[in-house]
Amino acid sequence: MASPPPLPIDAVLPDLCAALTAGPRVVLHAPPGAGKTTRAPLALLDQAWRRGGKILLLEPRRLATRAAASRLAQQLNTPLGGRVGYRVRHTAEVSAATEIEVLTTGLYLRRLQDDPGLEGVAAVLFDEVHERAADLDLALALTLDAAGLRDDLRLVAMSATLDGAAVQRLFGDGTPLVRAQGRQYPVETVWLGRPTARVPEAMAAAIRQALNDGPGDVLAFLPGQGEIHRTAQALGRIDAAVLPLYGDMPLEAQDRVLKPGTAGERRVVLATAIAETSLTIEGVAAVVDCGLARVPRFDPASGMSRLMTVPVSQATAEQRSGRAGRLGPGRCYRLWSEAEHRGLSPFPAPEVVSADLAPLALAAAEWGVAVPDLAWLDPPPAGALGQATALLAELRAVDASGRITAHGRKLARLPLHPRLGHMLVRADALGLGSLGADLAAVLGERDFLADRDADLTRRIEALQRGQGDPAARQRIRQSADQMRGLLGIRRTPADPQAVGLLVALAYPDRLGQARGAPGQFRMSGGGAAQLPATDALAACRYLAIADLDGDRTNAKIYRAASLDEATVEAEFADQIQTIDRIFWDQAAVQARRQRRFGQLVLRDQPLPNPAPDAVLAAVIAAIRVEPTLLPWSDSVRSLQQRVGLLHTLEPDLWPDWSETALLASLEDWLAPHLTNVARAGQLAQLPLAAILADQLEWAMRQRLDADAPTHLAVPSGSRIALDYSGERPVLAVKLQEMFSATASPTIARGRVVVQVHLLSPARRPVQVTDDLAGFWTGSYRAVRADLRGRYPKHPWPEDPLSAVPTARTKARAP
Repeated sequence: MASPPPLPIDAVLPDLCAALTAGPRVVLHAPPGAGKTTRAPLALLDQAWRRGGKILLLEPRRLATRAAASRLAQQLNTPLGGRVGYRVRHTAEVSAATEIEVLTTGLYLRRLQDDPGLEGVAAVLFDEVHERAADLDLALALTLDAAGLRDDLRLVAMSATLDGAAVQRLFGDGTPLVRAQGRQYPVETVWLGRPTARVPEAMAAAIRQALNDGPGDVLAFLPGQGEIHRTAQALGRIDAAVLPLYGDMPLEAQDRVLKPGTAGERRVVLATAIAETSLTIEGVAAVVDCGLARVPRFDPASGMSRLMTVPVSQATAEQRSGRAGRLGPGRCYRLWSEAEHRGLSPFPAPEVVSADLAPLALAAAEWGVAVPDLAWLDPPPAGALGQATALLAELRAVDASGRITAHGRKLARLPLHPRLGHMLVRADALGLGSLGADLAAVLGERDFLADRDADLTRRIEALQRGQGDPAARQRIRQSADQMRGLLGIRRTPADPQAVGLLVALAYPDRLGQARGAPGQFRMSGGGAAQLPATDALAACRYLAIADLDGDRTNAKIYRAASLDEATVEAEFADQIQTIDRIFWDQAAVQARRQRRFGQLVLRDQPLPNPAPDAVLAAVIAAIRVEPTLLPWSDSVRSLQQRVGLLHTLEPDLWPDWSETALLASLEDWLAPHLTNVARAGQLAQLPLAAILADQLEWAMRQRLDADAPTHLAVPSGSRIALDYSGERPVLAVKLQEMFSATASPTIARGRVVVQVHLLSPARRPVQVTDDLAGFWTGSYRAVRADLRGRYPKHPWPEDPLSAVPTARTKARAP
């Protein structure tokens, strides 16, 4: 067999081997196309430290796993399952002769849990570390923890774009970094700018341009399967074979895309992120990139994950672009601008900071370690981790201390999210194991029915009748059979009407109860969800909801099953609470006895003779929310303000009677007066001024009247009310009543000067002053000149200080 062509990685393989001879850990940085995946494992086969131990190569995806194993086997001229083998979900090609085993990260994690010492393993190679998948970060963390028992275990983190220094820090001080040059032909970038058309139509136009601009095949990157199919439709009939490539395709169809096309045939491959790394698609000379990727995002506020379409990072864009320069000079067409490119994130966001952490938390519990105690490239967020642990406790997978339970160990052995694992184990205990396996497989795969109603029961019936997409149905059956095998369950006919119960076991926080119009539901875990009113499930009283879009306000339901109240009562009896609720509603205290499951009210009836303390607490809570329930009259406000003035002068002597302080202390001063008060009308009749005044001892009341009087006597003999509502007390008095007054009045034993508002006969302010003497000798003359003609019946003496103060007109003056 001819020797394989040289690759850039070959130049640094001696450095890699020397580093692993000198120490157990190495970071290998090699650009796309350098050959790290297919050459590094082979270089390690003859190392003395291997001692016959196996080399494990971890890949992020099934397609990359099989492709890498195939290329390695070809270079060794051995059949798959010989010296080179692989493991993916549902399929394995390994034997006793296997020296290099390529496997998905998920299967490696299961192997590591079963054998923490990695018996018979000499080295673990982590490929595509830069993708920052959550399960790979977990694999790194657990392997480093396990390496404490295996100082001879070699670890290699391989990356195309990741900052190698971060992995060096994770691996420990002194970890060598081996860098390889890339084998990259020049790639011309064509900036097309953000399209005005929809993505499929814009991608179709860019693909046609790429075909017209030069020879070779075209690789187009799209966010998901839906965009792939719509882009294929938008392309219509072109002079090239259009081939989709995504994770849910049958393996045989994926393999056909990786093989070279026939002579003279041009191909257009419409791919998801599956084609970014670890794969070589022969013949590609041009890449068309929409610049988008679909990634899972977990929202701790809603407790749900949703797939979101987000812009790619600069590193991902370069990775995609490099696919056009593997075999010769290429072209990359980007559906964004060069300026937009500079604004992209440099690297992909670590999945661990935005993912549903329940699987990770369960794996750590099975390992027997707290998540924060492991070494992470980026630590999982505390909020999402706390929510994940709470879910595991609700599913009884961990105990109150966070330790894994026997039930949790069963869940951990299943290749399912803990929710679905719990459902399957419980279904088996209920004699519904075969149905549970089918349902878990249906929920774990893409929808296999063309029409998009929400009914999961109908999907199980369709699966049993052999309806729907054949390829998807085959994947579902294969997955269900695997789960039946893991639990020793026989495939038996099952009543699809139990689907609602099983979904409720997996998603107890997503039980929906009808509210309002058809299709509107409240959920047991909080929040609301909706179905189109035309959906067959819209009229159900209860739903078990499996799949929503994660909207916090009113989530859209994608898949659910009907449920009856008797099932809820029977299966969740230990979680249903009888609660007496005494609360304020509709201007009165309401007392109800409710049976509740989470936020759902299963029963609601009047509660006779509610406890007086609870009624009082409800009234006080209502007042705090709506203070206007109390009669804050002018006399009450004046009393507050008078005491407030003195409080500012002597805070240790006088209480704080601001509204904020009074509302905070309702239990102290108002509660004794709320006996038998339960309605808004009764609150409105409370003598609030008297209640407040009673808080002051007799001597303090006397001093209040003296230091902050309600009225002041003025020279005319009138008693005028003081206004305490502003920053300073105000005396609003007719100008003529202050004749002869040589000084502004004071209160609080002379400590506060009252601001005087001198009024015209029409009771409009003509002067605001706290210096009466200055007013009489100053601006009074201008006021007199301005007003004496307008108000001739009122006295306007030239010398106000010697004039007789009066509240009357001149005609009536004595």
